[in-house]
Amino acid sequence: MHTNRSDGQYSPRALVALAARRGVSLMAITDHDTIDGISEGAEAAREAGIDFIPGIEISVKGSRELHILGYCIDCEDRELLRMNAEFVRLRKLREERIYAYLKGKGASVSQDAVRAYAASGMVGRPHFARALVSAGYAANFKDAFAKYLSTPDFYAIERPKPTPGVGIGVIRAAGGVAVLAHPIALRLAAPELDALLADLVRDGLRGLECYYSSHSPEQTALYLSLARKHGLVVTGGSDFHGERVKQDVEIGRGVNGPLGYNDFDIKEKLWELRWK
Repeated sequence: MHTNRSDGQYSPRALVALAARRGVSLMAITDHDTIDGISEGAEAAREAGIDFIPGIEISVKGSRELHILGYCIDCEDRELLRMNAEFVRLRKLREERIYAYLKGKGASVSQDAVRAYAASGMVGRPHFARALVSAGYAANFKDAFAKYLSTPDFYAIERPKPTPGVGIGVIRAAGGVAVLAHPIALRLAAPELDALLADLVRDGLRGLECYYSSHSPEQTALYLSLARKHGLVVTGGSDFHGERVKQDVEIGRGVNGPLGYNDFDIKEKLWELRWK
């Protein structure tokens, strides 16, 4: 799940409170390219009696949506902290480029309009998408991405990203377990995803997010088979950002109901892998 320390709606404490009301027993905060919300989230989770896994979601080079989740990370690791600070700096620079990019596309939105969706946190694409919809430049969230925020022109202004090997290496050096996030977003045919996983496993990948809020049963079955083939731990997540950011994603649920995995088995496996 994501907090307003990256592109989510809720503060870490508010997110934990919401998760507790929804009956969540195990949760991970995996903000984009930052660990700034982990301390607050972990403290709130302890108070709420929720098992908590510290995490991060690192954007890396390759496919435009190639994201590596890092679970069970040591948030005091020096290299992770250095990368965290650099990511924050680059994301702030990217925000300014996006305003200029959208203005050049005839879809100018103000900083106030975008930040109304970002609260006190870091601005990301979902916040721009909501502002574009509100201003009438897009029909809905997906339309905003299709027209403006996931096009070749947009990716030409993207911030520099580390290679998959570097991102995975930072996670592993911080004692974490590296997991490929939301494979559906990569839009790869099964043979292409199979080949990508082989490359990422050589870089140190240890898991695959097979259960996800928008995976169909058929897609979940494919990803489970690929996880078995490559010896990857199976994880799951809603990718919850908040109803004002991603309206169709709920905590602990996917398009076909509850995500359906045994969270405690996953927890034990992640911590087992962490110490290997």
